[in-house]
Amino acid sequence: MPTSNISFSSKLPRVGTTIFTVMSNLAKQHEAINLSQGFPEFDAPEKLTKLLSKHAKAGYHQYLPMVGLESLRKRVCESLSTRHQAHYDVASEITITAGATQAIFTAIMALVKEQEEVILFTPAYDCYTPAIELSGGSPVHVQLKTPDYKIDWDEVRKVVNRRTRMILINTPHNPTGSCLDAKDLEELEKIVDGTDIIVLSDEVYEHMVFDQRKHASCAARKTLSEHSLIVGSFGKTYHVTGWKVGYIAGPSELMAEFRKVHQYNVFCVNGPAQFALADYIEQHPEHPEELAKFYQAKRDLFLDALGDSNFTFTPSEGTYFQLLNYKNISAKIDAEVAVEWTSSPGVASIPVSVFYHQPVHDHVLRFCFAKHDATLIAAAKKLSAL
Repeated sequence: MPTSNISFSSKLPRVGTTIFTVMSNLAKQHEAINLSQGFPEFDAPEKLTKLLSKHAKAGYHQYLPMVGLESLRKRVCESLSTRHQAHYDVASEITITAGATQAIFTAIMALVKEQEEVILFTPAYDCYTPAIELSGGSPVHVQLKTPDYKIDWDEVRKVVNRRTRMILINTPHNPTGSCLDAKDLEELEKIVDGTDIIVLSDEVYEHMVFDQRKHASCAARKTLSEHSLIVGSFGKTYHVTGWKVGYIAGPSELMAEFRKVHQYNVFCVNGPAQFALADYIEQHPEHPEELAKFYQAKRDLFLDALGDSNFTFTPSEGTYFQLLNYKNISAKIDAEVAVEWTSSPGVASIPVSVFYHQPVHDHVLRFCFAKHDATLIAAAKKLSAL
């Protein structure tokens, strides 16, 4: 194996292998039930995979337009209009991306300059801070607190200054499952109104909101939408996370800058997948509206099966993640417990402390319930024995 004597300093010195890879590898090693990494255990809709095969056989193997297939962008516009009464231009305000993570990375690289600041809320999904640092910007962390993980907007106001370029929000929120509401959007709108602050809104779990809540999108408020780039995920919505197809929506002025980087980052996205998704969305408009009921049933099944356990919890408001507090079971830090419990009783999870910018040990683990019912019941049985 070749070795290198080249001297260099890492651009991401604190970044190693992601916790998702670590825990999934441990789950495989110990043959544990894997509720760690956030992807569905079940198959994609059969009609969707048939459409993928159809379009692959039709010969759509060359580059599509950089901004994405027009029919798929139209489906995005229709959804935003129907759900939020928000009207976006198909040509200039919607771009199809290679998944939501690429959209987030590209938006930050395009719009955040050196010494500018990005406010984000921890615990935060792990791709945010590295992208900010690679752009030369500075992350400014506002910590969410247990048990409800709600944003204190007065704290946000205290850290907004002339260097603030962006506020990055995520609703429904990974890893906590909390959701912003209309009041939160009103407070955010007050903060950015009359400023040059951009809001990057990660809304990939937009269709997974429970207990009769309504998803609060930045698209729904006129002034806020004028400041916002909104990120969505076809992978999350249609159970095809491995296809890596997402979208970003926003004002044409911001989108023009986004596309300058996008064209040199990935240029365009998987062609047959875009054709298949555009057709499926048109033929099955009911699919997104059924997700909330589908995933709430899985959340409730999992929590009901944990009813006699020693965990404490607040039911997830959205996403397909549930936090469990194990303070009545162990005093160890969550990273140690997650590794230990992957071996015995044999259930893999994600320690929530890894989502913070500095050590926070609230004795909380994240479990993914996008699994078959039998898998969730088996996992709950093992956990209830602790």
